[in-house]
Amino acid sequence: MKACCVSKMVFFTLCVKCNLEEIKILQPSSDFTWTIKVKCSGCGEESPNWHTVDAQSSYEGKGGKGKFHFIYKCKFCSRENSLDIVGSSIKKINSDECMDFKPLVTFDCRGLAPVDFTPGKGWIAEAAESGRQFKDIDLSEKEWVDYDERSQQSVGIYEFESKIVHSK
Repeated sequence: MKACCVSKMVFFTLCVKCNLEEIKILQPSSDFTWTIKVKCSGCGEESPNWHTVDAQSSYEGKGGKGKFHFIYKCKFCSRENSLDIVGSSIKKINSDECMDFKPLVTFDCRGLAPVDFTPGKGWIAEAAESGRQFKDIDLSEKEWVDYDERSQQSVGIYEFESKIVHSK
């Protein structure tokens, strides 16, 4: 007998590390858009395109199978796959732990696997000394530099790296 083709939930966690200069906390904004590349778990085909996912968007699954933050139809096998952002999983990166990979967000995936991430725009950083918030930071180049007038110091984010790990 053939098994049913129902996709089961698989969780993937995006982990990041970076070097924070005079920054206490780095976090994605509440309306952050996650930019990822994905691979179909059915046929193994990796999409060459970047895809955007945000928690504010909701899409109906094929056949009324629920609502998801992202739906991807594989160009190779035509399988419909989905991804949800686990809202409670979104974390802040603290300066005392930023040099090691730390979990930032978890994705609930059905039929696909996220394989790459680019940080883009929409980050918030809090200055270590003054507490000033820097908003809408663009990490597309994986670094950012500014000047905190309150503390009269340079602030920055350098060597931003990410990896996606299978989680439970």
